[in-house]
Amino acid sequence: MSIPRGSQVQTRFSSFMRKGLLEVPSPTEKDWPKDDEDDYVFADVGQEVDSLPQPYLMINKMVNLLFDKCWEVIQERDALRDVEFNRTQPTTYPPLVESKLNKMPNCMAISQDYVFFGGAKGFSIYNLYNAKRIYIWEKLKVDVTSIWATDLGNEILIAPVDETGIARLFYFYKDGLFLIKAINEVDDASKQTTCIKMEISQGGDFAAFLLQGAGDIWLDVYKLPKESWLKEVEHPQPALNPKKKVRQPQLNTLEPMTSENLEMDMNVCFRGDIKLSLPVHIMKIKPPKPVTGTTFKSPLEVFAKVEDYYGLGSGQNHFIKDSQWEQLAAIFLASHQKYLDKEWEEEPPSMATFHFLLPSRIITMPVEVKGPSGVACVLGIHWAGSHNFFFYSLHRTLKDKVDPEGVWPCAAPIAVSQLSCTCTFLVLACEDGVLTLWDLAEGL
Repeated sequence: MSIPRGSQVQTRFSSFMRKGLLEVPSPTEKDWPKDDEDDYVFADVGQEVDSLPQPYLMINKMVNLLFDKCWEVIQERDALRDVEFNRTQPTTYPPLVESKLNKMPNCMAISQDYVFFGGAKGFSIYNLYNAKRIYIWEKLKVDVTSIWATDLGNEILIAPVDETGIARLFYFYKDGLFLIKAINEVDDASKQTTCIKMEISQGGDFAAFLLQGAGDIWLDVYKLPKESWLKEVEHPQPALNPKKKVRQPQLNTLEPMTSENLEMDMNVCFRGDIKLSLPVHIMKIKPPKPVTGTTFKSPLEVFAKVEDYYGLGSGQNHFIKDSQWEQLAAIFLASHQKYLDKEWEEEPPSMATFHFLLPSRIITMPVEVKGPSGVACVLGIHWAGSHNFFFYSLHRTLKDKVDPEGVWPCAAPIAVSQLSCTCTFLVLACEDGVLTLWDLAEGL
């Protein structure tokens, strides 16, 4: 958008112009540069550009600016493309087989050669290698929201949890599916508890369920008789009441029944006529009580109690009186009253994080207790907002007093804990930003 200067006249002039900037020559003639034909360029005076009037000058600047911005974007994209092209591309592995599901599953778990999908009214079992469904169990009135699957050797322990919070244990062996027990199902709906979290030990010897009900929360720990289960499925015994008709599992009525589906569902059958041994309840763990004033009348009573108390360091046995707690509370309120005047929401029940730990240099087995190697012996647990990490022995009965065998006090409340898949390393992360990594095998 420019107007040639020579457009208004017919006569056009041309001239030779020197390249580059002109310099003042030196006073000595011998230092003068010699003219060269390459130092001059032919310039047509008529082709010089006149300045545009407004508003065309502004439009010209805007168009030029737009072209400059576009060119910058093009250069940036070319640079990114070159970097991406020179980068080593990861290998892409296409799926070997694909299987289309009727509905979006709520959860899934994998064990051995099978994948378990939790969904509407129950769960389904698929073969991991050919992606074909081999069985579907749909006998619930609600959906399954979470599911766990643990390898027991040749068998698989399946634990689905439905929308109402009821956890069930299934035993999957060869071509048979057995229902062991509904852990927290009760006849009275008003007394129904909810399973918030669960954990099964490596090898499937123990299971723990975090339950909540009636404003209370606790942890139920079970010992799983997996040896008895294997004998009972290999040598099945009929049910005690042979006249009682066993209800057969219903297939999904929304899915059209084809010969292919019928063939797949015949691979596995639900054995409701065989009753397996129930898990053994070994202990019930509740959150630690808040620290209150002492009931001891002398320090001697405190020392006598500490000698019989295994959980040394939990803060329960002390000689601090109620009046001292009241004085500390009054000082705290006087200092922070302006922050405490607003309304506070009711605190939710204390959550728990728990891990099954193997014998190690830090966690030793009692001399009188003998167990096979590779079997969990201690349950480690910490509650939300608590400074302490508790250790509970798994070699006990329900009649035994539930006291921790050990306590790890921390300087701040424990926020997160994690156990490695080999049960060798334990990580504790506190709210003050301190992270501690324990090598349980070496005791460091």
